[in-house]
Amino acid sequence: MPAGLPFRLQDYLELVDWTGRQIRTDKRGSIDQKAPPILERLNIDTDHWIYNTQHFESQFKGLVGTVMSIKAQCQRFGYQRTPGLATAMHLT
Repeated sequence: MPAGLPFRLQDYLELVDWTGRQIRTDKRGSIDQKAPPILERLNIDTDHWIYNTQHFESQFKGLVGTVMSIKAQCQRFGYQRTPGLATAMHLT
């Protein structure tokens, strides 16, 4: 198996989205057939998503997550600064 995904990220997200729509609606993990595509549903700007997937390692040096989760981890670790906070804000 090659390192990473053997296909484009967009194709993977579409596969995940499609698979979730095939699961029975009475089961956990199902996605309503009327629900919008995954990035729209998660309210993630497509331009920011594409940029961050192409520059992930240069954008996120250590912590990755929501603004709230990054702040919580920085407090837990006793950090004075919050690395990755500005980048996380662009994703929401």
